[in-house]
Amino acid sequence: MRRWELTLTLDPAHPQPLFLQLARAITDAIRRGRLKPGEALPGTRELAGLLGVNRNTVVAGYAELAAEGLVQTRVGGGTFVATQAPAPRPPAGAGERAPTYELAPPLPLPAPPPAPAPGALAICNGMPDARLFPAQALARAFRRALGQRQRNALDAPDACGHPRLRAELAAMLARTRGLPVTPGNLMVTRSIEQAIDLVARTLLRPGDVVVIEALGYPPAWRVLELAGARLLPLPLDRDGLDVGALEALLPQQRIRAVFLTPHHQFPTTVVMSAARRARLGRLAVTHGFAIIEDDYDHEFHYDGKPVLPIAAGPERANVVYVGSLSNLLAPGLSTAFVTAPASVFPRLASLRAASDARGDAAMECAVAELFEDGELLRHVRRMRRTYAARRDALAGALRTHLGGALSFHLPEGGMGLWASVDHAIDLDAWCAAGAREGVQLFGAGRYDFHRRTQPCLRLGFGYLDEAELAEAVRRMARALATLRPAASRTRRPAAMRDAIAAP
Repeated sequence: MRRWELTLTLDPAHPQPLFLQLARAITDAIRRGRLKPGEALPGTRELAGLLGVNRNTVVAGYAELAAEGLVQTRVGGGTFVATQAPAPRPPAGAGERAPTYELAPPLPLPAPPPAPAPGALAICNGMPDARLFPAQALARAFRRALGQRQRNALDAPDACGHPRLRAELAAMLARTRGLPVTPGNLMVTRSIEQAIDLVARTLLRPGDVVVIEALGYPPAWRVLELAGARLLPLPLDRDGLDVGALEALLPQQRIRAVFLTPHHQFPTTVVMSAARRARLGRLAVTHGFAIIEDDYDHEFHYDGKPVLPIAAGPERANVVYVGSLSNLLAPGLSTAFVTAPASVFPRLASLRAASDARGDAAMECAVAELFEDGELLRHVRRMRRTYAARRDALAGALRTHLGGALSFHLPEGGMGLWASVDHAIDLDAWCAAGAREGVQLFGAGRYDFHRRTQPCLRLGFGYLDEAELAEAVRRMARALATLRPAASRTRRPAAMRDAIAAP
């Protein structure tokens, strides 16, 4: 197997002989982990040519290493790092000089969720099922994109994204979401987090107040904070963000923007009514704040008609709209998009050009192929039927096996179910018992801005199939059966229970 060239530095002006310099350089590479036990060293002629030295210098250096037991030579087979070579040095911090520059103050990042144990069912996972991804269709699209239109696919003429994908997205958003969007005010991004980051840096100055939902998506909050935003969480009810609370706040506090997920609110799945969306839009125009509308899974709506985005309403001039193709395709394909009013978009585009001018042209061209041949639309329709069936299967299993332990309403859309846990159940203990039974659960506190304990669960139904969901719920039931009733648990105040209860 061909290996990359081994870069070493020798100094002919140094008093130490070159062969010893070579031996010390290779010893250092072994100790740093650049060369692994059993790894082949370059041949003596090859390395002599790379370093511009006589081959005898390399032979003498290898002999020095062999005498120290660091390398082994096989007759006719080359020279290899000894299998008992010294372990690599620990990373910087243990014996190496620390940086002398200062770091920016760290953000209070939440700990990442632990990986599920082997065989565990992650019913807390709200991602789509990558097993359903049309991999063969994407492979064909890549071949077409790279074969028939190779230069067009690999060129990156516009930081806002590949023109073909922008045209297809604009057509989809105009038809399915009523958005006044054209390729000229739509940008393709690598992820929804990148889209939010660009929007935040376009709209916000350090110290600006951004209203968010008290329960939400922490990675988006961190992105807003990186732009200098001061986040102000407001409560949720059965219709989403409490716009009345926002209206009461406006005379007292200058609000720069409101960030929210009105369609399948994350994590509670509630859908903000059309009337409340219109009220929020009017407040934005009257008081001069922006609305950042995150519509991350618009297509997965199962009951009734989806409500049009705020960005499709008469107050759309104050709305910047972001969305993602990740749930349509697979978690690992995180292509997203952002559209903004014509007066705002040039600033957005200039920031993108300064920080990421190339994009991912090949992927964007391949996804455009999926749009153009109808494969993506067929896939969306299949997934909508599949996830609706999984939602119903999960709800049925919860009613059968957990009875009064959980209360919930069937969500109109999304990929998760929000359930309130009976006040007598110790949720943390249930999650720990679930891990022992082979099912991964998370309390809803991880979605709370203040990281407060919440007597709720978000249960995903997209990641697991019907049989896996049924087994996961059975494991939840077995885990619950191992707990002792916590009869002395203190009830929460009614206002708090209502604010975070299952819609």
